Amino acid sequence: MAAGTVALVLPDGAVREVQGATTAAEVAGAIGPRLLRDALAARVGDRVVDLSRRVGDVAPAPAEGGRCPFAILTVRDPQGLEVYRHTTTHILAQAVRRLWPGTRLAIGPVIEDGFYYDMDVRDAAGNAVRLSAEDLPRIEAVMADVIREDLPVSREVMARADARALFEKDGEDFKVEIVDGLPAGAEVTLYRQGEFYDLCRGPHLPSTGRVRAFRLLSVAGAYWRGDERRPMLQRVYGTAFAGQEELERYLWVQEEAKRRDHRRLGPELGLFQLRDEAPGFPFWLPRGYTLWRILENWSRQLQEPLGYTEVRTPIILRSELWERSGHWGHYRDNMFTMEREGERFAVKPMNCPAHCLLFGSETRSYRDLPVRFAEYGQLARYERSGTLHGLLRVRSLHQDDAHIYCAPEQIGAEMAGIFGLFDRIYGTLGMTYEIRLATRPEDFIGDPEVWRKAEEDLAAAVGAAGRDFALAPGEGAFYGPKLEFHVTDALGRKWQCATAQLDFNFPERFDLSYVGSDGQRHRPVMIHRAIFGSLERFIGVLIEHFGGAFPAWLAPVQALVLPIADRHGPYADRVAAALREAGLRAAVDGGGEKIGRRIVAGRLQKVPYMLIAGDREAEAGTVAVRCRSRGDLGPRPLEQVVEALRAEAASRAPAPEGAAPRTPAQSGTDGG
Repeated sequence: MAAGTVALVLPDGAVREVQGATTAAEVAGAIGPRLLRDALAARVGDRVVDLSRRVGDVAPAPAEGGRCPFAILTVRDPQGLEVYRHTTTHILAQAVRRLWPGTRLAIGPVIEDGFYYDMDVRDAAGNAVRLSAEDLPRIEAVMADVIREDLPVSREVMARADARALFEKDGEDFKVEIVDGLPAGAEVTLYRQGEFYDLCRGPHLPSTGRVRAFRLLSVAGAYWRGDERRPMLQRVYGTAFAGQEELERYLWVQEEAKRRDHRRLGPELGLFQLRDEAPGFPFWLPRGYTLWRILENWSRQLQEPLGYTEVRTPIILRSELWERSGHWGHYRDNMFTMEREGERFAVKPMNCPAHCLLFGSETRSYRDLPVRFAEYGQLARYERSGTLHGLLRVRSLHQDDAHIYCAPEQIGAEMAGIFGLFDRIYGTLGMTYEIRLATRPEDFIGDPEVWRKAEEDLAAAVGAAGRDFALAPGEGAFYGPKLEFHVTDALGRKWQCATAQLDFNFPERFDLSYVGSDGQRHRPVMIHRAIFGSLERFIGVLIEHFGGAFPAWLAPVQALVLPIADRHGPYADRVAAALREAGLRAAVDGGGEKIGRRIVAGRLQKVPYMLIAGDREAEAGTVAVRCRSRGDLGPRPLEQVVEALRAEAASRAPAPEGAAPRTPAQSGTDGG
């Protein structure tokens, strides 16, 4: 198949004709020596292949004009980085084998930001070896040896039966099971580097010496194929980057993420508790619930001028409603259900069916549209205990939920309004977002043609608003396609928070209609929309985004008043009262500790401002101001301080230090 000429279309649009027997590496060398030096793999058509492959063997069947897209991949390309990391997994497995020759290998895939390899680690005598974090430097040292040896990585193809016999001879039970799962007569690919070989589809780097920077991160247990009835294996996690600087940056971000972990900061800052008595149902403490109300009220303030009307619907409803909506057949495993007096009920996981009842409870005219119902009530979704994760995945959630019922021609305007809300909220918080369009899943309700139209309309609305989006095939809700808004936090991590869904199915199922200008009944379109997503998850994200150091407008306690001694308590109370009269959230810490200890405690609580009151301050009507980011600002007149704090809170300005994390060089300092 390699014979003949292949017309390769390069990324810049240039066309290069080569013989089919030409390898991808030879194409790279013909383009330029620097590209050949940086090349890791190639993309031929839509396939990523080894540089050693002949383009005629891997090029797809000739398309119109007989041209084939072609690109050389480097570590700067996402697909190139994936190949780079995948070869590092083989280097890891080879190193473990050198240390413990009896090791049996399972699988070693690339994952987001890294890789892992599952292994049954055994010594030469076949004795099980329990790995720990202390073993990782030893493994890394041997991996470095493999890299220094710069072993060529070669691809081999063999018949399924021959591959099975090879792995069976070497006692590789897990590999034998994988081979047995392949179709009869299938070809099997192996990759070799030195004495090591592995079952693998590839592709891989040309040699082990191309890896520049890597680190093993942790060891964990993992059941073979995720089945608790199968053998327990040891999973070694690691990562690899183009260079040491990028690796160090990544490792620092991981440490910073641990420092900002909301599961630690939340209880420390008095925001919430997670208790065994109610798994997945957070307990909100006074400061946390204050933060909750700030966000909820802010959402209301933004939505009310836009015509949203707030409703409240029951939390428990009969199963007939959920059968009608499709939840009973498509979502019941995620619902808390119960039976009483021969009837079945469910705690609502979503507000949409109840809102459909409200819309359909009276005759609507086209003049009434759009109707925008908002609700902040409690929802409950059954999540398996192993998936619960702080506030990020809970069983009790509250959404700043809304459902918009509009005419088809109003979809674009309504989506533009939703984008405006998203921009205002996330812009104020210093967070950018990316949009993904999640399309029809395998488990869905309705007509595929209706889904196609909904997806087209949603894509058109995004385009009309001047936004870009990426596709998330098959990830829509069972009743309609959705836009997912993935926000980027201060550490560059992405979180899926806000959603907007276009739904033609619920209006049909609930027989919703409005009277048009022609006097006839028409079916409305339903838009599901949440800005924060859920308040629980969003607060968890915000804690980590700000590292608990919320800007003054968002901080549960904006100013902490500290009397130096007991005799200054009455004046401190007057200071706090003046702040509260101005609408500010103030607290007094007049505890028995010395003032220095209370200042340290205030810093640890990440309060934006501490106001210290002693003899001179009481006499002069001032306070000594300590700012979280700017340090000691000295004495200021109380009226001036109150007005400055009130203006800062009203402006919803970001924290003076921003949400940005400390740089690696500063990582030893206190960022509170």
